[in-house]
Amino acid sequence: MGLGQLTDEVFEAVIFDLDGTLIDSTPAVMRAWSAWENEYGLAPMDMLRHHGVPSASVVRAVIPEHLQEAAMRRITEIEMANLHDVVVLPGAVEALASLGTAKNAIATSCTVPLAEARIAAAQLVPPSVLVTVDDVTHGKPHPEPFLEAARRLGADPRRCLVVEDAPKGLEAARAAGCFTLAVVTTTPREALRAAAVVTDLSEIRFDGDQEGIRVRLVEQANGGRD
Repeated sequence: MGLGQLTDEVFEAVIFDLDGTLIDSTPAVMRAWSAWENEYGLAPMDMLRHHGVPSASVVRAVIPEHLQEAAMRRITEIEMANLHDVVVLPGAVEALASLGTAKNAIATSCTVPLAEARIAAAQLVPPSVLVTVDDVTHGKPHPEPFLEAARRLGADPRRCLVVEDAPKGLEAARAAGCFTLAVVTTTPREALRAAAVVTDLSEIRFDGDQEGIRVRLVEQANGGRD
């Protein structure tokens, strides 16, 4: 396992996805959408196929237009009530801490209230820049969330590293011109198209200096020591 082309790159900023990258909300998401499907009399959907896509996009795909506004409010209510088992993923706290004061952000398909609620439930200390679906016109797989995060950070998107777990999120990152690092937390490794793929954030650390940010495997960051 290695980091390929990322090994020699120096980045201006790192932009993280939230769900499936920094926190594990999969049980809560599956539970919420199952309850919502039952309420609307829908057949069970493959929610992993929609992972990384804003809830509103999923609703619009399966609900008649005149019912969509109420249906969107309802899935938000159900998701906000399903937070008790949202937890931080391995290595997320350490990876964020290793960035120190270097530029970093979260770009998520969650709404502001849901993102903040899940971050709090996981007891994660987030970066100061948080871009949600409420902050953009187009959600993932459109590049706007990552472009907006880069803009707020004052960074060139072409010098940003995006850390994602979802194919749609990686598609958005590539469209924004960003470098990509994927984690295998919700999607099989073979379905992740990225410059490098790691199991989770426990395998990497970031080194920041005046030149910028470098990503390293943990054993390299530790000088080969366990």
